[in-house]
Amino acid sequence: MPLEADTIATLKKVWMSAPQMALASTEQKNAALKTLAAAIRSSAAKVVEANKRDLKRASDDGRGGAFVERLTLTPARIEAMAKSVEEVAALADPVGNVIEKWRRPNGLEIAKVRVPLGVIAIIYESRPNVTIDAGALGFKAGNAIVLRGGKEALESNARLADLIGSSLEQHGLNLDAVTLIRNPDREVIQILKRHPELIDLIIPRGGKALKEALEGSAVPLLPHFDGLCHTYVDRGADLKMAEEICFNAKCSRPSVCNAMENLLVHSAVADAILPPLAARMKSAGVELRGDERTRRIVRDARPASDEDWDTEYLDLILSVKIVDSIDEAIAFIGRHGSHLADAIVTDDAKAAARFEREVDSATVYVNASTRFTDGFEFGFGAETGISTNRLHARGPMGLNELTTYKYVIRGSGQVRL
Repeated sequence: MPLEADTIATLKKVWMSAPQMALASTEQKNAALKTLAAAIRSSAAKVVEANKRDLKRASDDGRGGAFVERLTLTPARIEAMAKSVEEVAALADPVGNVIEKWRRPNGLEIAKVRVPLGVIAIIYESRPNVTIDAGALGFKAGNAIVLRGGKEALESNARLADLIGSSLEQHGLNLDAVTLIRNPDREVIQILKRHPELIDLIIPRGGKALKEALEGSAVPLLPHFDGLCHTYVDRGADLKMAEEICFNAKCSRPSVCNAMENLLVHSAVADAILPPLAARMKSAGVELRGDERTRRIVRDARPASDEDWDTEYLDLILSVKIVDSIDEAIAFIGRHGSHLADAIVTDDAKAAARFEREVDSATVYVNASTRFTDGFEFGFGAETGISTNRLHARGPMGLNELTTYKYVIRGSGQVRL
């Protein structure tokens, strides 16, 4: 069957499953999630084997570094996936929740009630754990889900998607409600974006190429593309705390979108913090790139180019700039950040309040690492992505962010005069 016809046939199956998912009971959905968590654990060895085949293909294609780190599934990461599914099962079901309710003078009772979004297509690259996170959150929120992972993780994704389908089916739910499109042809993305009658929302997670591929989409997008995060060490910072936060923000997992890429340091504390922090960063394998003033203090830092300030490295590379004020730091973040996660380290309450108020990012931190920008860390169980948009959802996207709402109005015979 031609690619377009085959893809549309798949989408129609998912679309037809959506009404059942919207009406599925909390008990059914939670039972399927618990079965899925158990299946992930019991199938861990098979998932690792599938992942090894993906990793070999990535190696044969010359891939390395951050790409391979995101692709890799270890027993610990598989156990984390199982735990995240259990956490999603333990969360309150948002479907049917009354957000607010009021009574009009004419006696009408108006309620704002959460309902599923419908059919959501999630396009992602490299990280097979997204298959589980997106599938689990998506159907717990009453949606039908189309998964389109990258070709680099095809075998891992297929194994995990099979576990989801089996878990749904065991509890009387349609296995088509979470469907992985297994054809790696990038033309699939072009097909998905042309069919708003079958897809209500596309959530893309990826880089520049995916962003370009989705230009002109007829389906609404809620994208998660860039993660260019900053930490600003203020003149009023506890420098030991600042060192720990900065090291964690860069080094704990540099390949993810909430890792720090630009470090801003107030000139009043630069001489005190940069030498020990630079030594610690370099011992962890971090390549430092700095402006002229930074390089006077950290002699072996490479010169930072204009391009460096706008680069999401996703690797052990850090750009460092010295600033003379919080005003300069906030302005710099506004010019170069991606509005995903930015932090200030300071004991100055006024500086902290200004940073919170004036930095226009989805998550703004005071005295904590940007690495906490994550659905699991926020108590959402998992996430389908981190939105930097202003409409519908912002920040880590959990269950509530995968719903919309409708108004339910109850009367006693009222008519409008």
